Amino acid sequence: MIRKIVDYQKLNEDILNLLLEKYPDGYGDNDVITFKNAKGEVVEAIEVKTEDTIYLVKVGLKLIKAMEDFADDYDQDNDDNDSETEMADMEFLADED
Repeated sequence: MIRKIVDYQKLNEDILNLLLEKYPDGYGDNDVITFKNAKGEVVEAIEVKTEDTIYLVKVGLKLIKAMEDFADDYDQDNDDNDSETEMADMEFLADED
């Protein structure tokens, strides 16, 4: 299995979806992995897995903001779809009268 250390700026939509699925209410201290990178710097990350890759996503305030923004966009898209469905239902009911 491949291991990749990823900065929040390089997250694609798939990894963000995995993060939100694994940590829908955010992550806690117990979820954070601490290790030293090749430069000897201490890195804190959270882990998400795909079939062939383990992603260690560096944590920080910017990651939290990126996850919140992505979740808000996702929720807004779903709300828009719900509204369209409700409008279609209302039009259908109006046609029946």
